Amino acid sequence: MKIKWIEIFKILEDFQTGYDLPSVSLIGNEEGSPFKILISTLISLRTRDEVTLEASRRLFESADTAEAMMKLSQEEIEALIYPCGFFRVKSGNILTISKEIVQNLGGQVPSSKEGLLALPGVGLKTANLVLSLGFAIPAICVDIHVHRIANRMGWVKTNKPDDSVPALEKILPREYWIPINELLVLFGQQICTPRSPKCSQCPLHEHCRRCGVEQSR
Repeated sequence: MKIKWIEIFKILEDFQTGYDLPSVSLIGNEEGSPFKILISTLISLRTRDEVTLEASRRLFESADTAEAMMKLSQEEIEALIYPCGFFRVKSGNILTISKEIVQNLGGQVPSSKEGLLALPGVGLKTANLVLSLGFAIPAICVDIHVHRIANRMGWVKTNKPDDSVPALEKILPREYWIPINELLVLFGQQICTPRSPKCSQCPLHEHCRRCGVEQSR
């Protein structure tokens, strides 16, 4: 089956209409700050979107730059981002990253994958999201939704999200590297759910191989 990328992304873009953007995308659109995108992405890990958005906004009301953030104590950051998942670990990473940016990186968030991955708590998903949303550098951010849908559609055959990145880079036109995360996260939350996906309602059913789907609605 030939992958009809133009048709697929047009369907995904139309589907997105009427829904709120993912929390990090909202913050990126509102602020456009690589630092805020980096920090909100860290907060978002294993945390619901609505919790991420509220926690990020509370934190940025107190400190919206690396310089301001490093003046907070870890306990203050913990209180501001609670109840996000692993808030104690994340608060420590946020403080360490802020100090690293100010003291060793000239006050700037790294604009390279290697530079971002060197920061504590930053994995490939976070690095690529910061590159794409913070710097408009084409990078494929693969989270559990993108990984699941890419495999179900039959685009890739991979075991974990980080493996899906190079697999998608080989086949996905570069113009779609940035929007794929935002579009598939929403689609994965609403239609292509982890269990019993809503295949009967799916606007992509003609393009999907339904790989691994045993039960659907």
